[in-house]
Amino acid sequence: MSSRIAFLKGHGTENDFVIVPDPENAIDLSPAAVATLCDRRAGIGGDGLLHVVRSAAHPEAREMAAQAEWFMDYRNGDGSIAEMCGNGVRVFARYLQRAGYVGEGDLAVATRAGVKSVHIAKAVSHSGPAAGDVTVGMGKAVLPDGPESDVTVSVGEHSWPARNVNMGNPHAVAFVDDLDQAGDLFTPPPFTPESAYPDGVNVEFVVDRGPGHVAMRVHERGAGETRSCGTGACAVAVAAARRDGADPAATGTPATYVVDVPGGRLVITERADGEIEMTGPAVIVAEGEIDAQWLEERLQSA
Repeated sequence: MSSRIAFLKGHGTENDFVIVPDPENAIDLSPAAVATLCDRRAGIGGDGLLHVVRSAAHPEAREMAAQAEWFMDYRNGDGSIAEMCGNGVRVFARYLQRAGYVGEGDLAVATRAGVKSVHIAKAVSHSGPAAGDVTVGMGKAVLPDGPESDVTVSVGEHSWPARNVNMGNPHAVAFVDDLDQAGDLFTPPPFTPESAYPDGVNVEFVVDRGPGHVAMRVHERGAGETRSCGTGACAVAVAAARRDGADPAATGTPATYVVDVPGGRLVITERADGEIEMTGPAVIVAEGEIDAQWLEERLQSA
């Protein structure tokens, strides 16, 4: 390992990430190393880590290399591997733009949940997306049938029915009267049936703000409460649409929801073909170098 490892720090609606550029997949990022780097007191700090690798250089992405040059090897803040991160894809694309690998316009990004289409808007004012916003094609939502289609989540003595929505990763969406009812969200809210989410779940608590406008808080697997969750906002928009009687695949009419998160605002559109698009900001705030000797010593002392 080199004595210095380049890194950047970025966020999408304050869902923040350590970014480690590693085009040839030469850096060994163990779960413990990721957790150390994401530590907010003793490390750089982040909800997760974006390992930037060329698809052809990563064993999990080689089959996608013909479709997407770059693979988002995403890790949760505790070092565990995640299938997908919607805010992370936007920040990942912003890094590629900053590094000169891509420009404004369309690109494809490989993830463990498949290849995602991304559009980087021009940095000018117009009536469409806000200046420089990034739009990500998030794929289609999967709404499980049968006994696992609806689940129950709990916080303390309160319990709510929740909608099971899969966006490449699992979500339980509960509509509540007040976001404070979600508690501190330090620990994962209990859910039933356990069979619905064998690998854990992201839990969203949602309130209405107006027609086509909701607000949410989220507990993310492996990270606790985060300021934003892109796949969670998509799951919330789908759950809200179904609750409101809207199914674009059945009606042919797209459904758009504004989703407020603690860190900002996202706009989610479910198209008539079932594809979901998420638009929001992505910001790089810093870059520097990690002292590899410090990291090795931290890992040895753990």
